[in-house]
Amino acid sequence: MYPGAHAQTQPDKPALIMAGTGRTVTYAELDERSNRLAQWWYAVGLRTGDGVAMLLTNTAEVLEIYWAAIRSGLYVTAINYNLSADEASYIVNDANVRSLIVHADLAELATQVAANCPDLGRKLAIGPVDGYADYEATLAGSDPAPLAHEPRGADMLYSSGTTGRPKGIRLPIPGTRIAEDPGTVTNLIKAVWGFGSDTVYLSPAPMYHAAPLRFCVSVTSLGGTVVMMEKFDPAKSLALIEAHRVTHSQWVPTHFVRMLKMTEAERAGHDVSSMRIAIHAAAPCPVEVKAQMIDWWGPIVHEYYASTETNGMTVIGPDDWLKHPGTVGRPVLGIVRICAEDGSVCETGEAGDVYFERDFIPFEYHHDPERTTSSQHPGHPTWTTVGDMGYLDPEGYLFLTDRKAFMIISGGVNIYPQEIEDALALHPAVFDVAVIGIPDPEMGERVKAFVQPAVGTEPGPELEAELVGFLRERIAGFKIPRVWEFRTELPRTPTGKLQKGLLKEKTA
Repeated sequence: MYPGAHAQTQPDKPALIMAGTGRTVTYAELDERSNRLAQWWYAVGLRTGDGVAMLLTNTAEVLEIYWAAIRSGLYVTAINYNLSADEASYIVNDANVRSLIVHADLAELATQVAANCPDLGRKLAIGPVDGYADYEATLAGSDPAPLAHEPRGADMLYSSGTTGRPKGIRLPIPGTRIAEDPGTVTNLIKAVWGFGSDTVYLSPAPMYHAAPLRFCVSVTSLGGTVVMMEKFDPAKSLALIEAHRVTHSQWVPTHFVRMLKMTEAERAGHDVSSMRIAIHAAAPCPVEVKAQMIDWWGPIVHEYYASTETNGMTVIGPDDWLKHPGTVGRPVLGIVRICAEDGSVCETGEAGDVYFERDFIPFEYHHDPERTTSSQHPGHPTWTTVGDMGYLDPEGYLFLTDRKAFMIISGGVNIYPQEIEDALALHPAVFDVAVIGIPDPEMGERVKAFVQPAVGTEPGPELEAELVGFLRERIAGFKIPRVWEFRTELPRTPTGKLQKGLLKEKTA
């Protein structure tokens, strides 16, 4: 299904509600506005396989722009608005963007991008931005009817770029009509978590990120309602669940930690009983954090492990997770293979590179054949990895250890920062934590912890000693950080991912 079908059967139903302003977009409006943009793109010469991009905050227009591209057979790129002008311009050029849509809230960045990309035509702005045509006027002058032919397009999102330039993840355009192809994510969330027309989905994360973007689009594909937050706030999230009787939601572990650090009175002040499914992903979740969320919200906390590359996916429900704490589940897309450096398949319980086996090569890195090849198993090109490490238990449950790039080798022993971070995450004096390896002339590397103390906590030797003692009760002594640095803030993306590359750069 897609908005056009729902516009026929339930035209006045809210497809989208903006949490902050209350602005509501019905299915009739979503269908008409995405049609108008698709018609304009076609009129100015865009055809199947061309690229478009949006540089937007969380606004209602995100979904209509995405749907306009998907129903036109185009590649659509959502650009992180926290990037510098040079970084954003690189993506516009690298993705071969033929039309860029921006928001006036990002006028300075948008103007710089236009200056850096002089050959970029067909620029539209929501609100006044120098050098961009008016988005609303353009839509008003365009045909509201669907295109005569609506081939299904695809998104082309960019990696976070922790090392070097970000790379576009190019999924194949399926060659099917949009009305006949709901898409991989839509099929999965319907089958695994029961998403449907009665779903009210709360999305607290930035829409340039793959998971919230794809899930929101899938909810509207199924005829449900999206409640989109402009920005995450723990108390506001609970209030929205109660006010809109939210049935499904998606989080990252950082959101959980922030909500768990609210007072008991704050947490108990809102009715969250309408939620049937609360999903988390995107970053490893400490076992204690997830256990506390299940205690609070009940057995509705589900998890999946996947990537923007869509090369595979595992899922785990609360009941199975309580029997296998720490797992990210078993596969529902692809077959998990754990491989050693030489490509051989690891024994059960042995950590190695996590590959997903498919019967085709599911993605490529745009303009980077070497990186594409490096993601493929040397003997099995249809086995692909995104750089995570983990192991399988005897029942086939996947446990992640860490990103391969962040593993610390000290005295020939592998140390996984995630384990240390998980142990520290719920200490009352710790607001945020990151662990990396730093050079050591004797051991090769030694463990360093960056800690953002909780409000009212005094950083210094006494806190360091307290945290060391705390860790001694939980992990092996050789894993305990030898170097500690206290900071007022750690570099995280708005989606909750630690930017360890920045810490390493500044520490080197």
